[in-house]
Amino acid sequence: MRIEVLPLSGLVLAHSTAHVDSRGAFMRLFCEQSLSDVLGGRRIVQINHSRTAHVGAVRGMHYQKSPHAEMKLVRCLRGAVYDVAVDMRHASQTYLQHHAVELRADDGRLFVIPEGFAHGFQALVPDTELLYLHTAMYTPEAEDGLLHDDPLLAIKWPHPVTDISSRDKLHKPLSAIPNKINTI
Repeated sequence: MRIEVLPLSGLVLAHSTAHVDSRGAFMRLFCEQSLSDVLGGRRIVQINHSRTAHVGAVRGMHYQKSPHAEMKLVRCLRGAVYDVAVDMRHASQTYLQHHAVELRADDGRLFVIPEGFAHGFQALVPDTELLYLHTAMYTPEAEDGLLHDDPLLAIKWPHPVTDISSRDKLHKPLSAIPNKINTI
């Protein structure tokens, strides 16, 4: 795996190379040894899978509050997404800035999103599937999120947002909760 450091501190793209022959292809999806510096002693404790049916659908922007904050490693298994991480670390020089990457099933990229970031994505093709590796167990009472269209974030989604969960619509704008960022 080749590690690419991204502009917001802590964000990383890990690149895997597919080995292709007449039978098809083989690619390593996760390698603890290759990612040891990125993981920094964290362990993967949960793996999740999502399928998003429609182009334009957005899932996010999600995170878990401390002490259940988690690092997420996200890989596209089918289709393509516009994947976004928002820096919510109050002391960070890139506080409330976001970074987006396009993940495709055939690109061999793993988006590593550390604690202190909210995460979400928009499906770019129908029936897109993502694999998530987490360093903390899902804890319902610690879950929280941001509005995907919060003006303070100014995320420019590539498609009109056509579908979002009722739960994700209920998040309050950051301007209405000034100390929300201190809860991660």
